[in-house]
Amino acid sequence: MGCVFGREVSSSGSPSSEVVMREEREKERQRDLAVQSGRREKVSAQNGGDEREEKKDVSAKQRGERRRSRPNPRLSNPPKCANGEQVAAGWPAWLSDVAGEAINGWTPRRVDTFEKLDKASTYSNVYKAKDLITGKIVALKKVRLDILEPESVKFMAREILILRHLDHPNVVKLQGLATSRMSCSLYLVFDYMEHDLAGLAVSPATKFTLSQVKCYMHQLLSGLEHCHNRHVLHRDIKGSNLLIDDGGVLKIADFGLASFFEPNHKQPMTSRVVTLWYRPPELLLGATHYGVGVDLWSAGCILAELLAGKPIMPGRTEVEQLLHKIFKLCGSPPEEYWKKSKMPHAAMFKPKQSYKRCISETFKDFPPSSLPLIETLLDMNPAERQTATAALKSEFFTTKPYACDPSSLPKYPPSKEMDAKLRDEARRLRASGKARPDGMKKTRRRDQAVRAIPALEANAEMQSSFDRRRLISHANAKCKSEKFSAPSPGRNTRLPSRFFTSH
Repeated sequence: MGCVFGREVSSSGSPSSEVVMREEREKERQRDLAVQSGRREKVSAQNGGDEREEKKDVSAKQRGERRRSRPNPRLSNPPKCANGEQVAAGWPAWLSDVAGEAINGWTPRRVDTFEKLDKASTYSNVYKAKDLITGKIVALKKVRLDILEPESVKFMAREILILRHLDHPNVVKLQGLATSRMSCSLYLVFDYMEHDLAGLAVSPATKFTLSQVKCYMHQLLSGLEHCHNRHVLHRDIKGSNLLIDDGGVLKIADFGLASFFEPNHKQPMTSRVVTLWYRPPELLLGATHYGVGVDLWSAGCILAELLAGKPIMPGRTEVEQLLHKIFKLCGSPPEEYWKKSKMPHAAMFKPKQSYKRCISETFKDFPPSSLPLIETLLDMNPAERQTATAALKSEFFTTKPYACDPSSLPKYPPSKEMDAKLRDEARRLRASGKARPDGMKKTRRRDQAVRAIPALEANAEMQSSFDRRRLISHANAKCKSEKFSAPSPGRNTRLPSRFFTSH
C-alpha cells in the first residue's frame, strides 16, 4: 500500500524528498552567495567612502597650508617662533628680528608711562624722569640708532647684552627697556643717581680727604674687577661715567663703548675709544689688540686727578695728548721700541727727543702709598699695569687711613658734570656782561661751544655735532662699519667719525 501511495504521489507531480532537500540546499547556497556578495559591496562602499574622506582631508589640509602660507596683510613682517612671541609681547619687529637675544625674557614698557622731568647729561640723551606707575624717579637713556640698518641695531643691542651680563653693586643696573609707538626709539631705564664723580670733583664746596679718595677708588676698581672677570671692557672710564647715589655708592655707567673680550683669544677691536684725557698710549698709537690695561690706565688717571684736584693730562689733540702730556709725564719708549713697533701710528707719534719718566717727581706731594699704585696703573707697557684685583691689594688700600664706608661720606647737593658746565657758563656771562659798556650779557654762540671748563673738553662730542657728522659719513659711506660707528670719544680728535667701528 505504501508502494501504491508512493506511486500515487509521484504520479500527481509532487516532488520527492530528495528533490526537496536538493532544492533547499540550492536555495541556501544562493542565499550564502547573496550574503557574501552583499558584504563585499558593503565593504567596498565603506572603503570608497573612507578613500573619499581621506581625499577630502588631504585637500582640506592642503587648502589650510596654502591659507596659512599667505602673509597677513596686517603684519609688515610676519613673526616666526621666538620672534613672534617677542612681537606679541610688545617688542618692535625691527628689534626682535635683529636683537632678539638682548631682549629675551623681558617685557617692554611704554615710554609714555614715564614723565620726563629734566635732562640729566651733558652730551648724551639721558633724562631724569618719573615712573608714572610706581612714582619712582628714574633715568631714561635714549638710544641713538637707525632701525633700517641691522648693524646699527646690533651695536645698540651689545650694550643691552653687556648690562644684563653684569651684576655688581658698583656697576649700574639696567632696570628695563621702554619703547615708543610714535617713533622708532628705545629707552634704557636705570635708577636715577644724583651725582657723578666729575661733578663732585670740580664743585667749589667739595674737598676730598684721602680716606674718601680711597673709598671712591676702591669702588671703581671693584666694579672694574667684576667687569673684567666677566670678560667686559668698559673702554670709556672717566669721572662723568662714575655715578654716585645719596648713600655714597659709586656705580660705573655708560657702557655704550663697552665690548666683550677673550683674554686668551684676542680679536681685533677699534682703537677709537676712551675719552682723550683718559686714553692710554697704545690706543693713541692705533693698537687693535688690547685688554684690561686700557681701563686700568683710565683708573690711574682718575686716582691722580682726585689727589691733584684737576685732570693730570688735559691734551687738546691726539698729538698733544701723546707727545706733550703722556710722554713728558710717563716717559717715551726707547729707540728699540720704535724700530720694532708695528703700531699703525708709530711713525706719526715718534718724538724728536726722548723723555724720562717723572711721575714720582711731578706728584711728590701725593701720599707716599699712592705713588706705587699710580706708577703701576700708568705704566707705558699695558701688561705691567696688572689687574684690578692686584690694585685692590696694593699698599694704597692696606695702609692707614683706610677707605671709609660709603655711608659715611658727606651728603652733597646734586652735583653733576652738567651742573659744573652751567656754573661755568654763568661765570662767563657775568664776566662778559661786566666787560661790555652797555652792560648787556651777550656771548657769541661760537665762543660758548669752544670755551668750557677742562673736565668738559675731554668728553664725547655734543649731540648736534654727532648727528651732523653721522649724516655726512652716512652719505659718503662705502661700508656698514663706516655708516654706523661708535660715537667719537673726544671732541678734539683729528680723525673723522668714519674711522670708528662697532667692535
